[in-house]
Amino acid sequence: MKKDNLKVAVMGGGSSYTPELVEGFIKNHSVFPVRDLYLVDIEPGRQKLETVGNLAKRMIEKAGVPINLHLTFDRREAIEGADFITTQMRIGMLDARSRDEKIPLKYGLIGQETTGAGGFAKALRTVPVVLDIAKDIKELAPDAFMINFTNPAGIVTEAVLKYSGIRTMGLCNLPIGTRMQIAKLCEVDVSKVDIEMFGINHLNWTTRIVVDGVDITSNVLNKAAGASGLTMKNIPDFGWDAEFLQSVGALPCGYHRYYYMKDKAFEDMNKKFLEKGTTRADDVKKVEAELFELYKDPNLAIKPPQLEQRGGAYYSEAAVNLIKSIYNNTRDIQTVNVRNNGIIPFLPDDVSVEVNCVIDSQGAHPVQIASPISPQIRGLLQVVKAYEELAVKAAAEGDYLAGLQALTIHPLVGTAELAKKLLDEIISANKEYLPQFK
Repeated sequence: MKKDNLKVAVMGGGSSYTPELVEGFIKNHSVFPVRDLYLVDIEPGRQKLETVGNLAKRMIEKAGVPINLHLTFDRREAIEGADFITTQMRIGMLDARSRDEKIPLKYGLIGQETTGAGGFAKALRTVPVVLDIAKDIKELAPDAFMINFTNPAGIVTEAVLKYSGIRTMGLCNLPIGTRMQIAKLCEVDVSKVDIEMFGINHLNWTTRIVVDGVDITSNVLNKAAGASGLTMKNIPDFGWDAEFLQSVGALPCGYHRYYYMKDKAFEDMNKKFLEKGTTRADDVKKVEAELFELYKDPNLAIKPPQLEQRGGAYYSEAAVNLIKSIYNNTRDIQTVNVRNNGIIPFLPDDVSVEVNCVIDSQGAHPVQIASPISPQIRGLLQVVKAYEELAVKAAAEGDYLAGLQALTIHPLVGTAELAKKLLDEIISANKEYLPQFK
């Protein structure tokens, strides 16, 4: 018999995204009955946790749902006996993200939060903390599922899969966002859109698009050429070239612009940095400051629409859909980050991949990929996955040499000389967060 008094712990509970997650738990309470919701943070995040927590309390009271909300700095208390643990943390907060984006720009490279040198720096800080959480879960809630939303989600998920024995999967709002974008492009309801998507987090391709049972992939590729809106809030909306899309034979995700339009993406970032001295992190700081001012309003008892400007659209929908599908054993299909186990045959079994999965009470089970995987997809995917494998090793073990090779082979870095300079500067700039390298 299913439990009807669930305990959920949110690591990084003071995040500006939390109201969207709380909204999802409220809306779905009849099918996912959370009794105790723990928002967990660290002492430096006290003010944010209290602000978000007070808004969450008002939202719960307004909705009249029987959720007991707990704000805590005691991670173990929150994890003990939990059914689900979600992670949505930013180690070093937005100041660290700002450094991640600016250091590569100094070397003429793309500075981005989750990919390239910036994503590598974030992984080094994040993986050890998440592995510590995984240890607590193994001890205090061995049957729980950990749903990782912390970026770089694929690398973090792979580290947990390789270095802990807990039940886990990674989640991103990009796949659900892609379905929404395709639905809008085709002027149909999103419920009519089925997609085959595979790859790794922030490097996936939509290879098959079906609407009302009809394969319209080629038509969508034609429509997508030059169209706006096929990206995320944090990625420049450069239009795709028609012939290029047909040559790929699939719809690239928004993050592919950093690979397929590398020069254009760098020029866009660097121009802003040279003119204003800012990056996307600085924009997010302003948005967050405005959001937290809104959250402080004692009359606010709903998720404010401005949260979508933060780049977190569909977050609660993706997160709560996954959790409630596990709880209800629905066996529906969602796109999540899981252990490969041969689904992408040219990648190792033990790496994390982002693929369509059947979701049931035991977790996520990858669906066999129907489309042939072309060389143009295979080539880039193998290289970036090899980078991720090395980045996981560097982050989890403090392996300097693995880190050096990770940056050397990444398509957005690409030379040993640059890789060494970057690695040394990243370690120096983040030394308080990188005990594994001491």
